Amino acid sequence: MVLCAAMALLLFPGPLPAQTSLEKTAVAAGPPAGGGFFPLSEVHRGLTGTAWTVFTGSTPEPMQVEILGVLRGARGPGHDMILAQLHGVKPEYTGVVAGMSGSPVYIGNRLVGALSYRIGQFTKDPIAGITPIEQMLEVRDLPIAAEGLGTKGLGTREQGQHAPDQENVQAMETPLVMSGFSPEAIRLWQQKMAGTGLEMVAAGGMGAASDVDTAPSAKAIAGLLPGSAVSAQLVRGDLEIAATCTVTYIDAKQLLACGHSILQAGPVSLPMTTADVVATVASPLNAFKIVNTGETIGAFSEDRDAAIRGVFGARAHMIPVHIRVHDTGREVNSQIAERKLNIEVLDLPSLTPQAIAVVLFQSLLQTNDSTAEISYHVTGSIDLDGYPPSPLDLWASAGDSTAAPMVAALLTGERFQRLYSNGTRAGAVNAVNLDVEAIPRRVEVELEAARLISGNMVHAGDTVIVEATLRPWRQASRNVRIAVKLPARLSAGNVRLMVSDAGTLDRTLDQPRQQSHPADLNAALAQARGQHAADRIYVSLLVPETQAGMEGQILSSLPLSVANTLEPLRAAQDASLNGESAELEADVPAGGVLSGFQLLNLRVEPGGGLN
Repeated sequence: MVLCAAMALLLFPGPLPAQTSLEKTAVAAGPPAGGGFFPLSEVHRGLTGTAWTVFTGSTPEPMQVEILGVLRGARGPGHDMILAQLHGVKPEYTGVVAGMSGSPVYIGNRLVGALSYRIGQFTKDPIAGITPIEQMLEVRDLPIAAEGLGTKGLGTREQGQHAPDQENVQAMETPLVMSGFSPEAIRLWQQKMAGTGLEMVAAGGMGAASDVDTAPSAKAIAGLLPGSAVSAQLVRGDLEIAATCTVTYIDAKQLLACGHSILQAGPVSLPMTTADVVATVASPLNAFKIVNTGETIGAFSEDRDAAIRGVFGARAHMIPVHIRVHDTGREVNSQIAERKLNIEVLDLPSLTPQAIAVVLFQSLLQTNDSTAEISYHVTGSIDLDGYPPSPLDLWASAGDSTAAPMVAALLTGERFQRLYSNGTRAGAVNAVNLDVEAIPRRVEVELEAARLISGNMVHAGDTVIVEATLRPWRQASRNVRIAVKLPARLSAGNVRLMVSDAGTLDRTLDQPRQQSHPADLNAALAQARGQHAADRIYVSLLVPETQAGMEGQILSSLPLSVANTLEPLRAAQDASLNGESAELEADVPAGGVLSGFQLLNLRVEPGGGLN
């Protein structure tokens, strides 16, 4: 975007051309009202009309439009496109502008459609495609709660011009405003959004109020006109991501905008706001509008092939995300430095996990204390309707090949996605609460060795002492002693103690397997709750008894008859069976993220315990 802006300044220096007296008169009159619709069947080459869009501020301005013809099936089978050339000082100066999509086009005082498609790149003439209003009205007439409905296309099959090379016909970009995001976070968003049409990020800002509970403004609704700019918020609050296009049609209850989809998501629930165009940047490569989002006026409920629909006064359903970042290495007024961010993100399976990851990534970057040697510990919970909150306990250490803020963000997004995208989830996500500890050092700790201090000849019920040698990153080794009380039920014979990190213990308890079908939500929640914290040392007793893992639950010391019953589930990869049961007997803090394991042999002598 910086390159595009630089090219624009070199090739198109200075402000936009001033309006002529005739254009000022037209602006004062505003777009036509109540003239009805111009049918596609009557559209032909040589017709002239007027399109309306905002170049600066919030007042739509007129452009002259010359109809070049109708491209049959250019938008798909039965979905025709009207080809037109724009005339006037400003459109000939700026070309076709990202954010102009949805600009209404009138022939006489009748609405024929919306500017929505760009024809080629580096073209000398501002030629655009128009989505016929007949196809857009199908979106208006969809029931509010409709799902799985697509546009039928009312275009005729009369002979017309051939469509140009489809690679040169593209929907006008819907530029995103990412307010409060650093270039690194924007690049992460673009990587995650590649192929969705939401990669383009333009300059802009959020409205004066960032309150996520802003009620729809009746005054702002009353001031809206065809040709006004509107924004759909994907993220709002202390950070904002919003897509901006232009209003095509308005009635008492709703509006249609864009003339094409933003996400092709069908039913959606996104906050709808006004938008103020700060400037329109001219560029032969990619002209775009710089906007500030404005007041909330309702919610977008449909995102379809021919248009997006917004309902006035409606409230969008969003997912609250509360982030608290505290830096243990810095104090302000004798208190640990802390930042809080309150954000809402869209509720849409294809985008929500990525949006949460990018928001968290930005939250970790927006501090002057960020360095390459800071590690992060993310705790908190994901609150699902109808279930206890699912806990989070994730670590991202400095010094890895991937930066720690990125690792923390991606791990959190992945953990959220496991639950959010689970096919058996029926309720809503009530909130995501994240508490992030910033630690000014690398947190890796290696388990170098483990030994028995008390000897390996024991009786059932005895307490044995395990000594573990730990080496933190670039620090001296230290020894930790752990008291382990053996179960009184142990029979005479050989058993083992496993001194390990959390990952080894989790894999021992529930061995990895390729499941024949995805785990249901209850199993996924149980698995999340069962994972052990990575910053502790665990001592587990391994006894020669059957252990099973299924649906996120661990069943230890199973009788042989039960193990035989579970054998078909193991064959179908729905359960794991192991001839050795792992029982956690003790754990102590490791002082960082532990890695490694050691096995110790014990000989249980007869006598003691239950014998």
